Amino acid sequence: MSEPVPAADAPSARVARGTPASRAFAVLAALFVLALAALPWWGDRLQMQIVGEFALYVALAEAWNLLAGYAGLVSVGQQAFVGLGGYALFVLAGKFGVPPLISVLLAGIVAAAFAVPTAFVVFRLRGAYFAIGTWVVAEVYRLGFAQVTALGGGSGSSLPLAVVRRFGSLSARIDAIYWASIACGILVVLLAYGLLRSRAGLALAAIRDSEAAAESLGVDAGRTKFLVYVVVGFATGIAGALIFLGKLRISPDAAFSVTDWTAFVIFMVVIGGVGTLEGPVIGTLVFFLLRQFLADLGGWYLIVLGASAVLLMLLAPQGLWGIAMRRLDLQLLPVRRRLILE
Repeated sequence: MSEPVPAADAPSARVARGTPASRAFAVLAALFVLALAALPWWGDRLQMQIVGEFALYVALAEAWNLLAGYAGLVSVGQQAFVGLGGYALFVLAGKFGVPPLISVLLAGIVAAAFAVPTAFVVFRLRGAYFAIGTWVVAEVYRLGFAQVTALGGGSGSSLPLAVVRRFGSLSARIDAIYWASIACGILVVLLAYGLLRSRAGLALAAIRDSEAAAESLGVDAGRTKFLVYVVVGFATGIAGALIFLGKLRISPDAAFSVTDWTAFVIFMVVIGGVGTLEGPVIGTLVFFLLRQFLADLGGWYLIVLGASAVLLMLLAPQGLWGIAMRRLDLQLLPVRRRLILE
């Protein structure tokens, strides 16, 4: 009979999340963000436009990924919150004189408020019916705003010149929108990161693995999904407000475009890797590169995008970042707890 191991000789253990790669990435990411923040001083306006648009698409992709990749709610109607955020900005800043950047934040709150009754409708549906239901609701919003003549009806409206002048000069307006877009992209990533590291994140992980098993352990799946839906509505609404603050004009077809604000976003997340925080960023980068090099192909550009997504889903459904995680064991934004024996 073997002797019991003395307690002093027993290996100790600790729970950790960070890795050497994640700590190195945090330092490099901070330096990269500082470089982007200084872009108005060393770059040109075209670069600022591309980087700002990239940041807003990252925000949209991370928000959709949080909804579909973690909560299991595959929505094809996220353009609803983009449009709601955009129109809320035009109402608050154009009709009530609220400062534009404050209107952007309030637009996110308005979109989150609309997400509450929307959730009560679409959460009655499951699977493909949920996806179709979100698209139908977005179309209802589009048709509804097309009837509001005070906002231009179907032809849309432009921001009043008085709102544009509140920035001061053209250069000040471009810089402000650029910095706000960068902040939006970063904050949505951090919001998703913080949420997934919280108790709600543990509940989401359990729901994603097995909703029935999670509920048997006391997880309120409905409440958790509702929370994520409202948070995603808030983040998407802010991104939508910034998009149309930069465009200075809004219309129902542009604000509630399923192609621009949902189909492209789904492509980014699928290419990068559903259910990872890094995947949407990688997918957004791939999308922008493909758009840059294939835009001259006209209609073939969209065909190439769709074929690329389908091919990757067949060969590597985990996405590009999923392949990197599996082969290199690389995690830059770890959210799972790991037991380390010492």
